[in-house]
Amino acid sequence: MSSERFELDGAGYNLEIQGNGPALVLLHGFTGSAVAWRGFTAGFLETHRVIGLDALGHGLSDAPADPARYAMPQVAADFVALLDKLELENVALLGYSMGGRLALYLALTHPERVSRLILESASPGLANTAVRQARTASDNALAERLEREGVESFVAYWEKLPLWDSQVQLPASVRAVQHALRLRNNPQGLANSLRGMGTGVQPSLWERLPGLTIPTLLIAGELDQKFCEIGRQMQANLPDARLAIVPGAGHTVHLERPSEFEYLVKEFCNCSGSAGEGPEAASC
Repeated sequence: MSSERFELDGAGYNLEIQGNGPALVLLHGFTGSAVAWRGFTAGFLETHRVIGLDALGHGLSDAPADPARYAMPQVAADFVALLDKLELENVALLGYSMGGRLALYLALTHPERVSRLILESASPGLANTAVRQARTASDNALAERLEREGVESFVAYWEKLPLWDSQVQLPASVRAVQHALRLRNNPQGLANSLRGMGTGVQPSLWERLPGLTIPTLLIAGELDQKFCEIGRQMQANLPDARLAIVPGAGHTVHLERPSEFEYLVKEFCNCSGSAGEGPEAASC
């Protein structure tokens, strides 16, 4: 594995690259980093060149002071510039949570650069304007709290959210690693990520879903009922998508059910046809 750094429009991005073959790019969630994927990439290396990217404000990537630098159109432009630097015409793209929202935006705005799309516990944003405004205000307040109290206090609060209740099933050692990775992040970077790329401030992508013809795999955990329902709605609006609901998993499927997650992604990425329907379709 090699770590590489690229300057894109004045901001430095950190990448972890390993393997050979067609490229599979991994986009982590909020408070994560490329390091968070290390335990789940071994199975993909048999057939793919795996590229883990630290989002702006996360991991070893830069944390610009201007929240506008984190906006999806700007970050999407960075991503396309990165593919150009790596001389990659198109890639399979896997995004989790916040990374999934970005992956979907990239697929909709630059479909020629995405060959296959995997969205884990992701959404197209909020369709209702009032709900979106309320969420933006909530994210901004959370950003202020993060800057005021620091990363350690924020992570303690973040890890107590009901979203993570299913992770009590995980070994204490696994949870400790996740906790340590979150603490490595920059408080300004996390705060500005919320301001520039939070669910409230991002544009709603719901109305654009019918125009996305890229084969898409939607993954949600059975215990995460909110994102199971979002997944069902997305599948109904996407021309070429299937939904895999993983038993016994919550929001972070790749962490809670790694074997099932690896199987789904490997079979889907190694399939050259459409996404199809049903749990067996990804195996072609």
